This record gives sequence, C-alpha cells and structure tokens, in this order.
Amino acid sequence: MFEVIGERINTSRKKVQEAVAQRDAQYIIDDVKQQEACGATFIDVNAGARIGHETEDMKWLLSVIQPEVTLPLTLDSPDPAVLEMAFGLVEKTPMINSISLEKERYEAMIPFLKGKDCKVIALCMDDAGMPESSDDIFRRADTLVKELNAIGIPTANIYVDPLVQPISTDSTKGVMVLDAVRAIKAEYPEVHITGGLSNISYGLPQRKIINRTFVVLMMDAGMDSAIIDPLDRQIMSTIQTADMLLGNDNFCMNYLKGVRAGTIES
Repeated sequence: MFEVIGERINTSRKKVQEAVAQRDAQYIIDDVKQQEACGATFIDVNAGARIGHETEDMKWLLSVIQPEVTLPLTLDSPDPAVLEMAFGLVEKTPMINSISLEKERYEAMIPFLKGKDCKVIALCMDDAGMPESSDDIFRRADTLVKELNAIGIPTANIYVDPLVQPISTDSTKGVMVLDAVRAIKAEYPEVHITGGLSNISYGLPQRKIINRTFVVLMMDAGMDSAIIDPLDRQIMSTIQTADMLLGNDNFCMNYLKGVRAGTIES
C-alpha cells in the first residue's frame, strides 16, 4: 500500500509557525487529525524554522500531537541533537528525515542512526550537488543503502529519495528520475522510494495536473511513498486509484472505502 508522509506540520509554513510560537495546541491538533482522516500514513514534524527554538518547539509539538493521532511520526531535522531528543520521546517507531551523502550531514547522522530502530529517508545528494543522470542517482542510492545496512538499518526500513528536479529547466529530468527508480527497485526490491513531487512542475502553469500525472508514472516505476499534503484531495484520489490499478489494493477495498468516505473524487 502506498504510504503518505503528511508534510503540513512544518514551521516554515506561516500558520504553523504562528501556532507554535503562540502554543496554539488546538490548531496543531485539528491539522494532524485532518491529515490522519485524509489518509496520511506518517505525520512529518519539522520545527526548524524558528532559529534558536527548535528543541523546545519540537518537544512541544510531540507532546501535542502524540495523544491525538494513532500514526507514527517522521522526525524532520538536520540536527542530530534535536533528533536524539525527539527519538527519546516518540511512542511508535519513527521515521527519520533525513540522511544524505553530503560529508557534514553524513558524518553527523551515521552515529545517531547506528543501532536505532527506525525508518530512514535517504536523500540522493552529495557534495557535488544534485544528481545529473539516472546512473548518478542510482550510484548514490546504492551507496546509501549499503552504508545504512552496515550500521544495522535493514533495507526494508530505507526510503530513498531520488530528488525530483524541475522539468521546465531540462525536459529529460522526468525520464531521468523514472529510470533511476526502476534501477534502484531492480537492485533493491525491498527498498522504498519516497520524496516530494512538486519540484517536477516548478516554473510551469497548471502545476497540479503535472504533479498528479507524474505521481502515477512514478508509482508505475516503483515509488511507494511520497511527502505530500494529504488534504490535497485530487492528488490523494489519484494515488489511491493508481494504487488499486497497480494491484496493490485487494478487492479494491481501499478504493471503495475512500469513495464511501468521500476522500476519492473525480
């Protein structure tokens, strides 16, 4: 089944930052409950935008969110100290967002992740910058999987993010990432593929139709997770329908449930 990482609890969003600064618990509770109701699998929690307040803001968010939802959380921070604190507070096995091959980030994250029972988002980024080809994406993914395996993270707990790039600047960027995803899944069938999708449409009009079409292509290539807004009914409808058509929904039960609940619409 396709996994949706709900991206809304991020203090880079103006309303979330205001709610966190004012300790408006009800705003956060209402938001995460809506994400859960709309089909989120994980709730991403990012408290990094208020410089100097990340630790206390993350601690407060976890105290507000966890009693209200049954979903596991994605702990989203580049700071291992914040992640260590948050990891000690979570009640369900979390997802960690994220590690990459950038030297500074990699060297900080590997000691934190070693021995942890968690899922991990692995970004196909290194110090050379964004990947330039499907082979480049695959090589980085291959290195990340092997390095994470070496510290005890099983392949089935790794969520590779191939880093979708705008097709408006290079018409090959869509095919590049699709080819990379197929190659990664061929080598590592147990690995998950995740990431944000909206970069593909950056700089173009009618972005939502591009994003919805692209997610279907990515799912066919092997993507089984995405970091998105679960309250976007159109893309959630597209994902649930594509999941059914790809044979991941026994007897179409999830699709039918969504139709009855009103979360799938044409």
